[in-house]
Amino acid sequence: MRDLQISTQLCPPLLDAAGLLSALDDDQTVLIKPNLVEALPPPITTPVDLIAELIHYLHQRLPKLRILIGEGTGSLDYDTVHVFDTLGYSGLARQTGVKLINLNSEPLTRHQRTDCHRWPEMHLPSLLDQVFLLSVPVLKAHSLAGVTLTMKNMMGCAPPSHYQQGGNWGKSGFHLDIQAAISDLNRYRTPDFTLLDASIGMAEAHLWGRHCQPPVGRLAAAFDPVAIDAYGCELLGRSWQHIGHIEKNHGILGQATPLNLVEVAS
Repeated sequence: MRDLQISTQLCPPLLDAAGLLSALDDDQTVLIKPNLVEALPPPITTPVDLIAELIHYLHQRLPKLRILIGEGTGSLDYDTVHVFDTLGYSGLARQTGVKLINLNSEPLTRHQRTDCHRWPEMHLPSLLDQVFLLSVPVLKAHSLAGVTLTMKNMMGCAPPSHYQQGGNWGKSGFHLDIQAAISDLNRYRTPDFTLLDASIGMAEAHLWGRHCQPPVGRLAAAFDPVAIDAYGCELLGRSWQHIGHIEKNHGILGQATPLNLVEVAS
């Protein structure tokens, strides 16, 4: 079970200390991007109570802010709406007036970059060009990528219409040279801010295996996606230098060291 006090007590002072409000205007649109890879409970997925506390924080301080929650599940057995329903996000949306967005079915924009060799062309939701992107991943190891933190959380934005390339998963095109695939994706669009839920932690893999023992009991926040992912590696006892998508973007999208983030512990 997850200690609900971790989010309710620690989230507001953490976000204040991290300076989130300094990057926001009252008339902006914020897209909150949790990790809802499957219809499975936390700590595999981002707990709805943490997102509720984040929305409450933003509504209190910037009441005119438009807030969206967006995700695109990787499952081929059900759609993102099913995940929203199962994990309590549909109920949260009704309570708060926040709109839910299925990123798998949004209109797309085609992008090109000469510095991206795995994805020299990418199709991503056009909405991503119009929002402040606030990523809320959970602390997890990953069976292919080593870790899944904020940069890998961006895979939820990749539409299955272009990235279900064989296999039985909606984003299976990323499995080929996964480190370069995640790295390139973040060159096109990376989070503007990250709130990392490290209250428990998945020690072995992203969908199965043991939890971190004892639970990590932390939340961390940063504007720098490389810093927050390097910090997540540290919490999992892994070296960020051995995680290709972090190493490739150190010095480009951010700095893995020194860590430029704020953390709080329970």
